Amino acid sequence: MNSETPKPTAGRLALFRNWISWTGLIIIAGSIFSFLLLFIVDAAAHISNPYVGILTFLIAPMFTVAGLFVTVVGAWLRRQEVVKATGPLPPLKIDITRPRDRRILAVFAGGGAMFLFISAVGSYQSYQFTESVTFCGQACHGVMKPEYVTYMHSPHARVACAECHIGKGAAWYVRSKISGTYQVYSVFAKKYSRPIPTPVKNLRPAEETCEECHWPKNFVGNVERVYHHYLDDDTNTAYTVRMLIRVGGGDPSRGRVGGIHWHMNVNNSVEYLPGDDTRQSIPWVRVTDNQGVVTEFRVPNFTNAVDEAKVRKMDCMDCHNRPAHRYETPDDAVSLAMYLGRIDVTLPHVKTNAMFALTRPYTNDVQALDAIATYLYGHYGNDERVRPTIAAVQSIYTNNFFPEMKASWQAYPENIGHMNWPGCFRCHDGRHKASDGKRLIKANDCNACHTILAQGNGAELDQLTPNGQKFKHPGDPVDGACNDCHNGGL
Repeated sequence: MNSETPKPTAGRLALFRNWISWTGLIIIAGSIFSFLLLFIVDAAAHISNPYVGILTFLIAPMFTVAGLFVTVVGAWLRRQEVVKATGPLPPLKIDITRPRDRRILAVFAGGGAMFLFISAVGSYQSYQFTESVTFCGQACHGVMKPEYVTYMHSPHARVACAECHIGKGAAWYVRSKISGTYQVYSVFAKKYSRPIPTPVKNLRPAEETCEECHWPKNFVGNVERVYHHYLDDDTNTAYTVRMLIRVGGGDPSRGRVGGIHWHMNVNNSVEYLPGDDTRQSIPWVRVTDNQGVVTEFRVPNFTNAVDEAKVRKMDCMDCHNRPAHRYETPDDAVSLAMYLGRIDVTLPHVKTNAMFALTRPYTNDVQALDAIATYLYGHYGNDERVRPTIAAVQSIYTNNFFPEMKASWQAYPENIGHMNWPGCFRCHDGRHKASDGKRLIKANDCNACHTILAQGNGAELDQLTPNGQKFKHPGDPVDGACNDCHNGGL
């Protein structure tokens, strides 16, 4: 007989007695052992490690599936050899009256139950892991570092990423994982944008995510805010503005309709046409009131036909566009650190010098932190006030500047307010007119959205004016929108 001809083999289990199937079984055994070991390590750890999670709930199951595939392929190839040599295999018969069959069935049932249990635990843990903040923010550390760091310092730091980016339901989960497949590829192939572009075009509507917690019918009324600023003069003069923000509401059954949240009036509809991909230009607005009356507003140079496919209905994210990933401007961050005493206000020109050190072009964090220390030491020498100031400025940098991803406040406009970006003035600039000449509320009508109670410093802040004061710009009076001059930096 030819030595290459397989000998007849009894029993179907003998089909797995080949090197290919043995290799697959070894892979399966190794992957299950690794899964169990890594699962115990991850469960016992005080801090979740994203890479352990990836190995446990993604890589190990992939090897298990690969091992099963190799095992089946080996058995199928062996079966082809046996059939070719001896003819078709006899049909499978299970006779539970035979002790041997009962033992095999018991082992199979026990092993199957164990496998299903491990699969159920693994599948659930894999789902939970891919929905976790650790996976979203740290698994792709270099790419998602800016989003993760700013998220951890945001008001939504206790809200999981998936709550906003995916929300409830299997459909959006599947959509997110399908889109995530390309994102994984782009990370490995280094095809991702720097910085990550915004806004996210396929983000789930705010009424299905934000409004799970933030009730649009709630009447907010007026909210007091105090803004602490420091001028860029030699003495770092403090200038504080205390005001009421007219948030209001849109449900007439709960309060007077009006204020900023009028835009979210449940009985009205506000739609607009973005003039660019970043939605920072809005040439056309359509308002439908509770009586069904439609009014369109256009800027003078917009005479194009409106493409309804590109029209967007206004929701929370059009103003609150940085709810969990806010990059503080150098102006705001330094002023806050000075107010909190982390930067010594008695150091001459410290506001200007700190902002200058923050806004220089750097290629990486190490270079930036060294340069900040060198620059400030160069200006103030070994003054004992310098060391905590340097630490504060370096902390501002690491929390808000990410040179490898080209991410900072400059890359991500914030639409709340109108200090450093157009924000509200994208529509309320006095230029949007209806066909009957009616205008949207003009930008210079300050009291429409806020009431200044006090401003200045020292005794001036004790002079509260309930009916509001006219804004007094520090130094020389100016005309125009705030963001015409202010940009958050020097």
